[in-house]
Amino acid sequence: MGQAHSDTDKEVTLQNIQELYRKFASECPSGNLHLHEFKKIFGINSNSTEEESAYMDNVFRSFDTNKDGHIDFMEYVAAVHLVLRGKLEDKLKWSFKVYDRDGNGCLDRQEVRHIITIIYKLKKHKDPCVTENADDICDRIFEMVDKNKDSQISLEEFIEGAEKDPWVMDQLKLDLEPCGWFIGQQEKKP
Repeated sequence: MGQAHSDTDKEVTLQNIQELYRKFASECPSGNLHLHEFKKIFGINSNSTEEESAYMDNVFRSFDTNKDGHIDFMEYVAAVHLVLRGKLEDKLKWSFKVYDRDGNGCLDRQEVRHIITIIYKLKKHKDPCVTENADDICDRIFEMVDKNKDSQISLEEFIEGAEKDPWVMDQLKLDLEPCGWFIGQQEKKP
């Protein structure tokens, strides 16, 4: 029972992690990664779309666990570990955090629609043939995931809904293709 390995399944080596630290230390000599530096690392610049920038704002906020406006090295390492090695449930919990803009532990339609809209604008930017409507997707997600019909999605409903239905999983799980990106970044010379 062999499994095919894709680019995103490459193993991250100790050398990759050491390079990650060197890159963090050189990009963030203060020991803190600020939003503009975070965006620079992910290639977000003045040529990036508004959606790409907004998406990275949400990702940054989710990694800034103590909400002090920057990511320190420990938060950075935790984030890298999550996206490179985290279990599906942990990745879903992180995705939930990205969606939960107000941090109240529940997702309302506005929060879900906001992220879905950004994701679909990004998809459409990469592939103009994408025709899905964010409102329709949001309605379908709530229909399938909001079990108690209170117009909010709890973390439990979010995880359960994603695990039970592949379409819901595809809509809710945020995928940065991190391992491929990480290894690609390491191959670039500063």
